[in-house]
Amino acid sequence: MSAPRFTGSFTQQLPIPDDAIAAAVAVMRSGRLHRYNVIPGETSEVARLEEAFARWQGARYCLALASGGQALQIALRAVGVVAGEAVLTNAFTLAPVPGAIAAVGARPVLVETTDDLVIDLDDLAAKAAGSGARVLLLSHMRGHIGDMERLSALARAAGLVVVEDCAHTMGARWNGRRSGSHGIAACFSTQTYKHLNSGEGGLLTSDDAGLMARAVLLSGSYMLYERHGAAPAPEIFEGIRLDVPNMSARMDNVRAAMLLPQLARIEASLQAWNERHDRIAARLATHPAIRLPARPPQEHYVGSSIQFRVPNLPARAALDVPRAAAERGVELKWFGAAEPAGFTSAHRNWCYVAPHELPQTDRVLATLFDMRIPLTFSLADCDLIATHILAALDETLPAGSLSPEAAMVESC
Repeated sequence: MSAPRFTGSFTQQLPIPDDAIAAAVAVMRSGRLHRYNVIPGETSEVARLEEAFARWQGARYCLALASGGQALQIALRAVGVVAGEAVLTNAFTLAPVPGAIAAVGARPVLVETTDDLVIDLDDLAAKAAGSGARVLLLSHMRGHIGDMERLSALARAAGLVVVEDCAHTMGARWNGRRSGSHGIAACFSTQTYKHLNSGEGGLLTSDDAGLMARAVLLSGSYMLYERHGAAPAPEIFEGIRLDVPNMSARMDNVRAAMLLPQLARIEASLQAWNERHDRIAARLATHPAIRLPARPPQEHYVGSSIQFRVPNLPARAALDVPRAAAERGVELKWFGAAEPAGFTSAHRNWCYVAPHELPQTDRVLATLFDMRIPLTFSLADCDLIATHILAALDETLPAGSLSPEAAMVESC
């Protein structure tokens, strides 16, 4: 008997906890939604969130913003990126990352990805030297973390300032250090499909007082920076406070109130995501045509999504895999598509970026599939989803496309 069709939703997140709803309602009843609209002696919900997230992340400073994309843009401006400047970033990422570079008037220089979906450090070294770039906006795309010791050494040697995009790695670690602690600044997202959910929102962390002072002013502090709890001392702002433009990118108190109770529970959520990810990954790994990205022992990931490749799948068959999965109720995304689909796009779709020759990235994306794993899925759901992915692949994989020799190579 065939497995029943999966009927769950790949866009349904867990409900906002009752205490988070109550906190948000209390803010709305107060009428004081703006982060600086406080009575004497009161600490705003946004300032409380900044203090709590800085403690959890192990960072000296934190700034809450309107979105993860705003966090990226403000971080780039705060490190001094100017119009026309070359900025390095991953070729395999989501559109807001090169979009942030373009939004500040800079030129994205895209770096190849490896088969394990992390930035290619050899290509990074070559492009750092060839482009004259002084900043790397490093995207830990889909939660995959590269060799951070080697990358940090390369950045020091090349004189690169590293800003980390941690939208998919909130809570992840490399060799025991939290993702976001290797560069000068880290940018996080609290958009609905991330590890904390406020609909939209962003967090920027750093240990650099000068950078964070510029970031606070850029966010639109109206000279009220003394009302921040996780910001530099007031004297750090004095020499720059009239020179930095106001970009009005603040988070409001309603979203901060929703996020604080979620942050208190985040470790349990991270564990639950990995249980689901690993359950699906273990099943997919049994198929000889599938290649899962390698996870080195130094990487403690957060599996809120899963990626796999089918290296020997012909291009003409690649579209059939998501279609066959969809017939079974499973929503797969394919990064090899010619046109962007929802949140999924590739470098050839970003017309605001100069065309790049990226043969290695194109080869990887051509057979790369991606799936979101909401915490609304049970472990039994994950078993059923894996069953359907394997069946969809068997249905669409052309006969003989995976030779015994190829299977041996791909399993190594």
